[in-house]
Amino acid sequence: MTTTLIRNATIFDGTGADTFTGDVLVTGNRITSVVAGDSGATADTVIDGTGKFLMPGMVEGHAHLSFDAFTCTEDLIAPPPEEHAFLTARVAQTLLEHGFTSAYGASEAKLRLGVAVRNEVDAGRLPGPRIRAGSLEITVTGGLGDESRLHNPRNCYEPSTGTSPSQVVNGPEEMRKAVRIACREGCDNIKLDVSGDPFYPDIPAHCTTMSLEEIQMAVDTAHAFGKMVNVHARSIGAIRNSLIAGVDMIYHAEYSDEETLDMLEAAKDRVFVAPTIGLFHTMWHEGAPHGMPREVTEAMGIGHLIEESVKTHTELRKRGIRHLIGGDYGFTWNMQGTQARELQYFVDYYGYSPAEALVCATRNGGLAMRREGDLGTLAEGMLADMLLVDGDPLADLALLTERERIVMIMKDGDIYRGAP
Repeated sequence: MTTTLIRNATIFDGTGADTFTGDVLVTGNRITSVVAGDSGATADTVIDGTGKFLMPGMVEGHAHLSFDAFTCTEDLIAPPPEEHAFLTARVAQTLLEHGFTSAYGASEAKLRLGVAVRNEVDAGRLPGPRIRAGSLEITVTGGLGDESRLHNPRNCYEPSTGTSPSQVVNGPEEMRKAVRIACREGCDNIKLDVSGDPFYPDIPAHCTTMSLEEIQMAVDTAHAFGKMVNVHARSIGAIRNSLIAGVDMIYHAEYSDEETLDMLEAAKDRVFVAPTIGLFHTMWHEGAPHGMPREVTEAMGIGHLIEESVKTHTELRKRGIRHLIGGDYGFTWNMQGTQARELQYFVDYYGYSPAEALVCATRNGGLAMRREGDLGTLAEGMLADMLLVDGDPLADLALLTERERIVMIMKDGDIYRGAP
């Protein structure tokens, strides 16, 4: 097996511990040693890390690989499957180019888009991050993603039609079939729309639209196949029911009360939470050029949701919840490749230190990606996904938003970008 030595770098190991100067040796696709100071090791390839910052690769915790420069749900379903597959592949490469060596799939606009690109990346035929492929979103009649009306039925049970961004089910038995189809087709993660959303004025964010029985059926079925379950859950009822049912990933989670916070804390060793603050930050502060002036975002309640997000996730930080960065990138106001902006948002909105924010992007994401626990930190035996950065992100997290500052990207022991 080939060996690579990154020598004399400033090492951030992803645990939150203080940085140190040292050497990291990679053999094949695994880290074989992390040593402070000069290890004296030799390798087939030696990279001088002097003055550079070595860290684990970042994880996009709420990836929509099939979304790119869209403005509305109509844009999501407009591309034919063939063109949409190419778009998804391009987005996968974009994430890798910007230091995201893993993508935890939330959902995709068509059922097998994430699956197909994941398979090609794993086979070495396409450049891209590690991918857990998300399913089509599953919703209920009248819920988020149900675009059908009596005069214009658009949601068919068979998800291959591509007439809607979500698959509509009603009741546990329809849910069982929908999840089984997604598992059969190769999805790693099943996505449920459990609450309302500010983009749907008839079902605001504080509404809970999917029943506990439906969520429980999805979780039981997915887990039987060894898959994970993600939920869009903004409301208190949606969060509570999702926790009771045993979901794996909760997205958004703005509304809370003391009981809900206690439930989240009790589940902190099995559940992950991605606040997805970047979407609302850009809508609130940069929405005008995209047709969302402040009066529009105020009418949508975006300012209020940001306030609720700050209250909830600041408290969850204090309680040790495993937060992930990323979410809902791929719209014109929230472009793919800019996910690293959320590191600073975690500092500004939720009170994380820069090092703690980097842990959310690395160790926490790695634990969500792989239950084996061998991704997301720099330690002996871990998978060799890492970045070499020109500058100190702990002093300026914005460095990680600058593609040219990431001078080496290694994924699975292979150098994707960066000359020895």
